[in-house]
Amino acid sequence: MRLGIAAVIASSLAIALPGIPARAAASPDISLANVKAHLAQLQSIATANGGTRAHGRPGYLASANYVRGQLDAAGFTTTLQSFTYNGATGYNVIADWPGGDPNDILMVGAHLDSVTAGPGINDNGSGSASILETALEVARQSLQPAKHLRFAWWGAEELGLRGSQFYVNNLPAADRARIKAYLNFDMVGSPNPGYFVYDGDNSDGTGSGPGPAGSAQLEKTIQDYFTSIGVPTRGTDFDGRSDYGPFISAGIPAGGTFTGAEGIKSSAQATLWGGTAGQAFDACYHRSCDTSANINDTALDRNADAIAYAVWTIATAVPPAVVWQDTFETATGWTVNPSSTDTATTGQWERGDPEDTNSSGAKQLGTTVSGSNDLVTGRLAGTSAGDYDIDGGVTSIQSPPIMLPSTGPLNLSLSWYLAHGSNASSADYFRVRVVGTTTTTVLNQTGSAANRNGAWATATAGLDAFAGQTVRILIDAADASGASLVEAGVDDVKITR
Repeated sequence: MRLGIAAVIASSLAIALPGIPARAAASPDISLANVKAHLAQLQSIATANGGTRAHGRPGYLASANYVRGQLDAAGFTTTLQSFTYNGATGYNVIADWPGGDPNDILMVGAHLDSVTAGPGINDNGSGSASILETALEVARQSLQPAKHLRFAWWGAEELGLRGSQFYVNNLPAADRARIKAYLNFDMVGSPNPGYFVYDGDNSDGTGSGPGPAGSAQLEKTIQDYFTSIGVPTRGTDFDGRSDYGPFISAGIPAGGTFTGAEGIKSSAQATLWGGTAGQAFDACYHRSCDTSANINDTALDRNADAIAYAVWTIATAVPPAVVWQDTFETATGWTVNPSSTDTATTGQWERGDPEDTNSSGAKQLGTTVSGSNDLVTGRLAGTSAGDYDIDGGVTSIQSPPIMLPSTGPLNLSLSWYLAHGSNASSADYFRVRVVGTTTTTVLNQTGSAANRNGAWATATAGLDAFAGQTVRILIDAADASGASLVEAGVDDVKITR
């Protein structure tokens, strides 16, 4: 794990996100002894190669060959992907398990390199060994997942995420789009451990914002495992310090666990998890003493089992059937101002390819969640950010009629954002309603007298109350507090059963 920081634009969700769909296969208990045997091999490799497994050193290539050899023998299709950084050759080990939907890939990764100062057994032999043993258990059980499973061990993470960035940068756009989730495990056996889960939904409200749409579900899945064994967790920020960074930058949902690095465990954390307050989670972080003695077996065992739980739960869950969806790439019959009561004079809802606007940060997003088009409040940018924002009150748009099946469970999901300047107020809003024999508000985000930058978020809502009905989705937004800057967008609306 390195010491960089990368910001992600913040946004908040108005309603809770559910977990991964049910009907997943039960996960195995990963053998702690087997994980520690892999760590012993990595320690031996480092000892035989100058005490390190760093990028460009013989110990790193030997580590990559060890991991690849284990996977080849288990029936994975492996690739040793080479790249160059600082005049030295680095390697990523990529391993694909046969089967699963090739257009729906779950990727699990950990960095394999150490710093030059030491063997890097906690950082990050622990994550590497844990995902390796999880992959080998996939093979032992001849798992037949619904998703395609891909594991990765990254090179040169300690020099700035070089291996994972090379991998993501060199994937064709279509192949990047096939990766639907990325799980990252970096330092999962710290000797004075915490139990941290990446804060996919930004519920902590600190530091960087949420991960891409879907990250909240990954967070909840991992939290569910720790809840099941009675271990409390806390969020950790997507601060760009590990290999999830290139994936979230590419819009791929991410999650994972972390047991702490050079940060100091607080008294409250020691009360929560045990261990020693006032000391680092890993006092040997980036030091020569990060050896096989620098591991907390309990933390390593719990995290390895959490990894397996996440892999089995996510990869084997049967995806829900799509009842209706709209990505807005073509016109499907949405109606602007359906009740003829709108008052907005500019910034009316429209389907189109949006242009960026910026005023003290991003306001209208020029990037969509998928494709080129979305629903947006005045897609043009104009000379200034306020030229085509919502002015004059309410603008609304309504979907075509949607016939829902009589049985569920039925769920609505959509990507959305609301952005406004500090001249907004709580009278401004973004709202989504479902209209059938009754009308239900499923999302209501109000404004405030504070700057809010645009960032895509995902919201979901249950629609079982509308089963068997023909419904419409009604979206409206308002600049109701005078001459405030207000923008909103919607993409990828879907109803599933």
